[in-house]
Amino acid sequence: MTAVACHNLEFGRTMLDFLACGCTSNASFDRFPVRSYAKGAVRNVNRGYKPRKLVCFQPEIGPQTKTPEALLTDTPQVLDLKKELRSPASLTNLFEVVAEDLQTLNKNLQSIVGAENPVLMSAAEQIFGAGGKRMRPALVFLVSRATAEIVGLKELTKEHRRLAEIIEMIHTASLIHDDVLDESDMRRGKETLHQLYGTRVAVLAGDFMFAQSSWYLANLENLEVIKLISQVIKDFASGEIKQASSLFDCDVQLEEYLIKSYYKTASLISASTKGASIFSGVNSYISEQMYQYGKNFGLSFQIVDDILDFTQSAEQLGKPAGSDLANGNLTAPVIFALKKEARLRDIIESEFCDTGSLEEAIEIVKRCGGIHRAQDLAREKANLAVQNLQCLPLNSFRIALEELVKYNLERIK
Repeated sequence: MTAVACHNLEFGRTMLDFLACGCTSNASFDRFPVRSYAKGAVRNVNRGYKPRKLVCFQPEIGPQTKTPEALLTDTPQVLDLKKELRSPASLTNLFEVVAEDLQTLNKNLQSIVGAENPVLMSAAEQIFGAGGKRMRPALVFLVSRATAEIVGLKELTKEHRRLAEIIEMIHTASLIHDDVLDESDMRRGKETLHQLYGTRVAVLAGDFMFAQSSWYLANLENLEVIKLISQVIKDFASGEIKQASSLFDCDVQLEEYLIKSYYKTASLISASTKGASIFSGVNSYISEQMYQYGKNFGLSFQIVDDILDFTQSAEQLGKPAGSDLANGNLTAPVIFALKKEARLRDIIESEFCDTGSLEEAIEIVKRCGGIHRAQDLAREKANLAVQNLQCLPLNSFRIALEELVKYNLERIK
């Protein structure tokens, strides 16, 4: 297996250089509504009780020297879904502690697109009015408030709030372009922009949102954050190019898939969490841990999405099941299954020319344990993400960040 370096990441790390926080905990959270649980936990801490025994060690800061092969075979203790997730959760509950922040963001999103062009305003209403989880700006608010406590910041700054808006604009712009590239007809239960206005308008609308977000980003006047977020836009393009150049390629390796997943998903999430901590003014070690949290959570999130492409119905997905595979995009479940079943390679390389071949390929992926191994990989990244949070104070915002990692895994329970 060839070691693949990702030179775009900071400190000269390889893409797969997963830095652990260095703190350990011997307790787990029961499932309660986040606000109620957090109040009880923090109140107990204030009274001198010890609901969690935290043992913190001085971490070793700096690049690690493990090879990608070693990192892929490392299997740290992973989250046990049956133990950690005891009742259904919802993002609404998880984001309750930043609900007011999200409401303010929703009011601002359409206005910051700009009113000078009626088509763009109509597009903004179509996109932002379609709902969505707002997960990325919620992460900005959660990390902002979790890290603000460390430095005694009592309220979020205007930079925190603008960052959340920029992140959601960049994410939305990427979705517009994704829908064009994938020729998708529906997004969040509504017709996509290119279906309503045509491909030309959709591409230009996406370009405009990227440009508008870049303008707002420059006005934050923080060079470190400007570099961080600018890299994300480059990563989006790199991810799309990597994906387009490896369609139906049965020799794609797992580390290549993880790099592509970083570019397409985890890059924006890690920039969101690190950028938020930078504006809080915490030290570089904590901001690096927030970057690692975003990266590991983002990878886990993408792997879970790729698993759901095989396990959910078309109605649940909002698109045909197995559509990534049908388009030649080979994700973790397929990469694992290819190592077990030679027939799968033949079907994929034929580009599903025979009737029923796609359904046969999906069945092989399920039968050969590809989904099970991908689940293990998602849990491994999730566990690393939780470790990255141990440097934060125990408060409702950190609890929500941990619970979000578990909620993501619950999707494949």
